Amino acid sequence: MKRVGSRMARGLGLVLGAGVLAVVLGFALLAWQVDRLGQRDDARKSDVIVVLGARVEPDGRPSSDLSSRIAHAVEVWKAGQAPYMICTGGFKNERLSAAAVCRRVAIQLGVPAERISLADGTSNTAEDARAAAQVMAERGWRTAILVSHPLHLFRARWLFEREGVQATTSPTSTRVDRIDPRLRLWYMTREAGALVVTILESWGWLPADLKTQLQKWSYGLS
Repeated sequence: MKRVGSRMARGLGLVLGAGVLAVVLGFALLAWQVDRLGQRDDARKSDVIVVLGARVEPDGRPSSDLSSRIAHAVEVWKAGQAPYMICTGGFKNERLSAAAVCRRVAIQLGVPAERISLADGTSNTAEDARAAAQVMAERGWRTAILVSHPLHLFRARWLFEREGVQATTSPTSTRVDRIDPRLRLWYMTREAGALVVTILESWGWLPADLKTQLQKWSYGLS
């Protein structure tokens, strides 16, 4: 009986070990895809360009991350890839929201005000996707070019497609290969983790307390 029990325990250990290895490898593959998508621009003619929100400085200036997103989106617009823009993020109807600041700067850079819509009242990428998809539906738009930090775009595209948007991506000029390797690995891991959290949340598999803690960690990038 002891031998049988020992063999069963070893067998169970092997199964559990294989399961853990599969999870680790799957997560590593997801993180690699996050990094890989950020190194290419697959934008094509679309109805609208969506600028994902980022931090605004206390004095109302866009942070360097938001500035690069706005500038790149304007370049894409001037190249004729889409006739309209949507700026996302921040408190609704707030002058210093990411969306409002994005709109103001884009106008300064030459985009007509009537070509820019706001999708504000949001605090994370999932909410950005939901709000932008609603604006698109109201205007009969179906296709979008997402503009954000390179390592943010894999998750952003997944979230927009979940909302029914046909999305392509166009990363800012941030060179992924010039990011400090440790920081790059952290961003890759956090973005992959954020996507896993979102999936588990949608399945109802996260206890409320754990969900809150994981969201604080995973939504840190954008």
